[in-house]
Amino acid sequence: MAASNALYREVKDLNLAPCERSQPQVESCCSPAVSGNEALIHSVSQQFQLEPLNSTVLQGSNVSFNATVEGQWQEMTWFIGDFLILVVQSNVNTTSTENYSARFCSGDTSCVEFTIHNVTRSKPVETVSCAITGPFGTRRAQLYVQDSGTVSIIGGNVTVQQDQQVEFQCVTTAWFPSPTVSWTRNGEAVNSSLYNTTSVAYGDFFNSTSVLNFQAVSNTTVECLATVAALPDPLSSSVFLVVVPKPPDWTVLIAVVCSIGGFALLVLLIIGIIYCYKRRKEKKPNYQDEMRRVRTQSEISGVNAAGKRRGQMNAGYVPDGQTSVAPSELTDSGFSQANGSHTFEMPDVVNSNQAYNTVDESGFRKHRHVTIV
Repeated sequence: MAASNALYREVKDLNLAPCERSQPQVESCCSPAVSGNEALIHSVSQQFQLEPLNSTVLQGSNVSFNATVEGQWQEMTWFIGDFLILVVQSNVNTTSTENYSARFCSGDTSCVEFTIHNVTRSKPVETVSCAITGPFGTRRAQLYVQDSGTVSIIGGNVTVQQDQQVEFQCVTTAWFPSPTVSWTRNGEAVNSSLYNTTSVAYGDFFNSTSVLNFQAVSNTTVECLATVAALPDPLSSSVFLVVVPKPPDWTVLIAVVCSIGGFALLVLLIIGIIYCYKRRKEKKPNYQDEMRRVRTQSEISGVNAAGKRRGQMNAGYVPDGQTSVAPSELTDSGFSQANGSHTFEMPDVVNSNQAYNTVDESGFRKHRHVTIV
């Protein structure tokens, strides 16, 4: 490094000397001097390269950087951040410590491979520097260390009815940086509009939750994938969606049956009303029938009244002055003689309760009924 700085100071002094001696010649002498300086720097940069300039790896893995040098060199120093890690001598093929090593790439000193074993993440980005003594200078590269955590779909396998809306929730834990989450159904990528993902920092890591919603149509394998740049393949978790036919919907059938039944009842009700109306109309007499009925009833009433006015023959009636009755008359008239005595019983044909009047030997008692109508 000191030699390189001395070289630049020497070149600078040589190029600026003419300009300092003659001010009018500034333009003519300074421009070639600057061009020569740039050419020298470009030549030095071509002699020393560090690759790759950016490297992204997972924590716990190994990462390597190659320093290619054109020309002779004596000592190469490797730094991570501000810490000196390893010093490589051009006459030593392999140099190593606990977690770091360096070796010649192809057996000669033109290429040195520097390897970091079991990379740990102390901060998101580390600077790896390589410095070579002499005119080569220092080259720097960026190292990104990432962490892959876990991924799982909550709930496991799901069984739902056809056309039912289903929801799956995927959780990723302990990632750095926040992972990229995606979904597949039967191996086909799901449109990002069907799911949403949120991420929350938890200490030095990130936890994410992704929710997928869609309508169940058929049996489906649902897979959640999470990845970061350092992962060669995404980590995934999958479940199986079982879709069963939904039970028949009786609502429409019930509605149709109720409609038909209601219509049939309405028709029967109308028919019943019409039938009752006709029956009532047939039984209702007209004026002529009513007059005929009244006349007939009047005639019947007149005949009954005449019969009642004529009355009935009272077989128990005895005219005044008659003192005896012949036995034959008694028999014909309804009299009877009790126990062979001279006492006769006369039936009361007018009274409906069949009461009898008694006549002794001394004479007859007259018995009359008056019926008032």
